Amino acid sequence: MFVPMKATPNPWQTISSRVVYENPWIEVKEDQIINPAGNSGIYGKVGFKNLAVAIIPLDPHGYTWIVGQHRYTLDLYSWELPMGGVPFHEDPLIGAQRELQEETGITALKWTTLLEMHPSNSVTDEYAITYIAEELTLGTPQFDETEDLQIKKIAFAELVELVMAGGITDGLSVASVLKAARVLGM
Repeated sequence: MFVPMKATPNPWQTISSRVVYENPWIEVKEDQIINPAGNSGIYGKVGFKNLAVAIIPLDPHGYTWIVGQHRYTLDLYSWELPMGGVPFHEDPLIGAQRELQEETGITALKWTTLLEMHPSNSVTDEYAITYIAEELTLGTPQFDETEDLQIKKIAFAELVELVMAGGITDGLSVASVLKAARVLGM
């Protein structure tokens, strides 16, 4: 059984902080710090301007949908869960519902929170939530201008095998699929 560690005081001290780059999605800061050993140093932090949401749409026959796209940052094609960014002032569930409809055309009546995580907490403050969407209605996707997606219907059990074989490498997708497999007993 996992026993969480008790909270401890922050051993890092921030001396100064400056924004070195910013765009509508991220802010990169360089902080002058005193590290836990008492030495001066720098720390770079990528601050996200949106919450990440991912969705596992699940039909009563055990099928789900994934989306494929070329990821600019990796220069690779990637299959992953439908996902996107939700402004912090917006209800995450409303944003997840919008992202699912935009990327797959699917709407859902039943939504369950599956996972909350920090995908890369050593250099970013990104926070992510994954939902399972059920009681689905199929429709037409409405991609935004940055999306050139393929949509694939796949058995959830096949998706788990694809993750286990390394065919899906997006961290939020991997964590979400494996947790869903455990929670759903699939």
